[in-house]
Amino acid sequence: MSDRDPRRGPTPAPDVPLQDAPGREDMLKPQADHGEESYRGSGRLEGLAAVITGGDSGIGRATSIAFAREGADVAIGYYSDREEADAEDTAGWVEKAGRRALTHRFDVQDPEACRGFVEAATEAFGRLDIVVNNAAYQQERRSILDITPEQLDSTFRTNIYGFFYMVQAALPHLEPGAVILNCGSVVAMAGYATLLDYSATKGAIHTFTKSLALSLAPEGIRVNCVAPGPVWTPYIPATMEAESVRSFGEEETVWGRPAQPAEIAPSFVLLASKEGKYYTGEILAPTGMETSR
Repeated sequence: MSDRDPRRGPTPAPDVPLQDAPGREDMLKPQADHGEESYRGSGRLEGLAAVITGGDSGIGRATSIAFAREGADVAIGYYSDREEADAEDTAGWVEKAGRRALTHRFDVQDPEACRGFVEAATEAFGRLDIVVNNAAYQQERRSILDITPEQLDSTFRTNIYGFFYMVQAALPHLEPGAVILNCGSVVAMAGYATLLDYSATKGAIHTFTKSLALSLAPEGIRVNCVAPGPVWTPYIPATMEAESVRSFGEEETVWGRPAQPAEIAPSFVLLASKEGKYYTGEILAPTGMETSR
């Protein structure tokens, strides 16, 4: 089976250890591919500066690496001290690409903290061109009756309030040609029985993307969304039950596997680059499945 065959990819190990949220990259079995050895840039983001929430691991790490190899400086936002090592590792890959990296611990639920992240990035890089809203929270529950008010509040405050706060913080620094990219999900289109609150926030993100695109078009700022299918990241064994982890992506996708983060990052690169300058209000969906069901 060749490396170009889409059936080739990660299959969760039968004994993959469950983790405490938000999970760690070094505990994934098998290890995820973020493009560390495979992504080749071509200067599509040369001289630009990006902020990425949840940039320490998973899709955020892969996007950070891809952006750096395309020529962008990258500010990597992360949430907890458990993620610090992952954030520093990601920053190391950015610097190996010859670009500047900044790591910043903060909570997207706090609008002042979002402003602090953006200001730290603009001070370090002297500009801001790309905002990637990627940070997210999920917790699998078998019934809607199991979702506590605390979980519901945390899911919405992270997954959609945080997007609003980041845009509010970044907008004064953005010039015409800047890009805001939101991370949505296939669950906003196809649903997911055991991720009710998470799915609801992802639907909100898709609508937020379309509405914000209309709002910011007169300013020359594009807004788009990447809506992946199942992706192999530390958050999966940290927020899902063992049975769900073992079969993750097996039945949902036509390829019988979850995506690698490295397979999602090119969508962010396209939408951030001048080649994607006609895209706004779009939901680009690398799902590995047919989503109209």
